[in-house]
Order: sequence, then structure tokens, then C-alpha cells
Amino acid sequence: MWTAVVNCLLRSKVYQDCPRVSLLIQKSRNIITRSSPLQYSAGVVQAAQPFNMNARIQKVEALDANHFVCIHWEDGGKSLYPSVWLRDNCQCPDCFLHSAKARKLPLEDLDVEIGVKDITLTDRKKVYIIWPNEHTSEFEAEWLKKRCFSEQARAKMREELFVPEHEYWGSDLQFPEMSFEDVLSSDESAYTWLSTLKKVGIVMLTGAATRQGELVKLGKRIGFLRLTFYGPTWQVQDKMDANNVAYTTGKLNFHTDYPVLQHPPGVQFLHCIKQTTAGGESEVVDGFHVSRKLKQQNPQAFQILSSTLVDFTDVGVDYCDFSMQSKQKIIQINDRGEMDRINYNNATRDTVFDISAEKVQPFYAALKEFVNLLNSTEHKVTYKMKPGDIVTFDNWRVLHGRGSYQSEKEIARHLEGAYADWDVIMSRLRCLRKTVLNKN
Repeated sequence: MWTAVVNCLLRSKVYQDCPRVSLLIQKSRNIITRSSPLQYSAGVVQAAQPFNMNARIQKVEALDANHFVCIHWEDGGKSLYPSVWLRDNCQCPDCFLHSAKARKLPLEDLDVEIGVKDITLTDRKKVYIIWPNEHTSEFEAEWLKKRCFSEQARAKMREELFVPEHEYWGSDLQFPEMSFEDVLSSDESAYTWLSTLKKVGIVMLTGAATRQGELVKLGKRIGFLRLTFYGPTWQVQDKMDANNVAYTTGKLNFHTDYPVLQHPPGVQFLHCIKQTTAGGESEVVDGFHVSRKLKQQNPQAFQILSSTLVDFTDVGVDYCDFSMQSKQKIIQINDRGEMDRINYNNATRDTVFDISAEKVQPFYAALKEFVNLLNSTEHKVTYKMKPGDIVTFDNWRVLHGRGSYQSEKEIARHLEGAYADWDVIMSRLRCLRKTVLNKN
């Protein structure tokens, strides 16, 4: 019977649904107009609180032999909190190190069957709990409401912490563009850049100097760059005895970088220092959008690419000598059934293929259909970078390629590249959000 009570309370509408506002990308200056956690209007960043912070409590009570605490809010909603969770998250100095925002209470000391001994409400803003061993805990109403276990509250928390929404696009994409110098100097601009990068998957920064080292500045803006076997940054130009197909003048087909790593870089930066007059156009395609199309038109092909482990290899010498191997699914699905990453680089796909022989041809057929969709004019975007442009894109989602160009006596085309991890990007995004919200 109690399970039914719990489910009923957890389904209660504690928070109102946030309005859904579509992403608007303007060619001259791209502004996000979604509801959380910021709204952008006419180039001005405006705060938009992700939670209803009018957290006043009407009453509080213990339920189910004191194993749950039920809070009745003044707005008519209810929130249910397990007593074991409240004890585990006691905010007193003995249980929580506030300077590090870290729990001190060892799990070994936690009674998983604990119930509250007494519970009182103070000024409609604080809940005061006495535990069976006389330990006391005090919780702010706002803190509790933000951590409500209702489906709506948990969805809002996921949105605030992880910015999970994606804006899918095809050949009709109008490139989000921002000033490189603005991103370096303005927190609001940096926040717009990173939040757009997370949702759209690609942003062009313009006006950087045409010399090496500008990506190091970008790395410092977010925290730090990702070091790989090709160095902290790397030079994309025609090279003798190239140790990577990118270091030639030939066409590069759509690919993601570094699927040979168990954890490929999440974001890639490419800075155009010199551009050839003929050829060398860049291409991008939204791999998540194309994967959704594949799933619609050929579910079996999608199933094969999202379940078959493919071998990748890369052996050579650059920053140091290396010999890398990995097994990756072309379309990687997470535990929630959502697309998490595209792992595809035909150049580094190994000759070793660790599957049974009868599965090989169906795999090739599925991959060929996926690649044909990637190359469809309906899906891909072609553009040519200008010196001073820095394209920043989601390497787990956006596949990129390049047209061929003629080799010359002097270097005809020079791009500097660098990687960053999504952990670093998201950390900076959360820090910037807090800064921007506090300014407002």
C-alpha cells in the first residue's frame, strides 16, 4: 500500500513545466532563446531561474514509521524525502565539509533503515530533524525543494546540470558565429558560446589572429586543453611522410576524431591560419540527426551499428611513439537509451574485425547506408574557413570532412587543431552560469 502512496506523491506536480522555446540562430549574431538556464534577447543575457525558488513550507510530517518525510509547500505541491537520504545528506559540520562541498559522513556509519525521531518546522523556511541517536540536522526549504524527488524536479535538475537538449540540424544550418575576442573577455559571451556548442554542436569564432597559439588562449578560457599523442596542439598541413591522413592534401571523408581512444576527445577546435585559394572546403554533418534518420528508415541497420563493436587502430610517432587499439560501437547508446557518441573514422578502422564471419556483410551494408546518409545534400553543410576563423564543434556528435586541394612548394593551407574534454567544457559552463546569474 505504501508503494502506491509514494508513487502518488512522486507524481504530484511540485513544479510547473517550463515553457519550451525553440532555438533561434541568427547568421550575424546567434542568440539562444530557450528557457533554461538563461534567456538571450537582443544580444543581452537575462537570468531565467531554473527552479521556483519561492520555497515556503506549509507543514511537514513523517510517514511510514518515520522512514519518509513529507513536505507540504505553500504553493500546494508536496515533496517526499526518504529519511535515509536526509541523514546521508546532513549539512552539519560533522557530516559535511562546506569548504570542499563534500560529504564527511562515512557510509559505514549510515543506518539504511533509519527513521526520524522528531521533526519540526521553523519560520516556514527550515526543517529541523532529531535522529534516534540525538544527532540533529537542519535543512533549508530552498535546498530541499531543489532536490525534490518528483519527476518534474529531477528533469529540471538534469537540465540545469547537464544541458541535455540537442538542436538537430541539416543542410539548412545557419552557422552560429561569435567574436573570438568577446569569448575571451566576456563571461556572457563565453557562456553563450559554450551553451550553444552543447545544444547545437558547432560554433564559429571569428577574428582570431592568424598565428599559432590562439587555441592555447581558448584552452585557458575553459580551463585546459586535452593532451593526446599528437601533442597539446597540432598543425594540419601537407607534410612529407604524413603520419595522419589529415596531414595530406587529399579529400577527408566524414569522420570523428580519435575513436581509437577509449574516451575520445569531446570537443575539437580548428583554427584557420592560412587558406588555399582553390579547394580545401570544410564539411560538417550532425551525426545524431542522421542516426535518428537511419533508425526511422532502417531500424535493423541502426541496431547493427549501435551494437557491433568495431576495432580501431593507430600506430606511429608524433608527440611520442604510440600504438593504440580500441573497440567502439559506431553509434553509442547510453543507459537511458539516448545517443551518446558517434565513433567513426574510416582511416583508422582496423583490418582486424572481431566478429563472426556471417555478421560481416550485414555490418558493411548498415555502415554504407549510414555513410550515404551522412553525405546526403539534405544533411551536410559545406563552408570555407577564412584566416582567423576558429571552428569549435562537438566531436562526439558532429562528423567533419575536407575537400582536396593542390600541393604547392610552400604550405598552401594551415590549420592548428586542439581538443578539449566535455568534462572541462561543462565545468566551465556551470561556473560561467553561476557568474552570469549572480551578475543579474
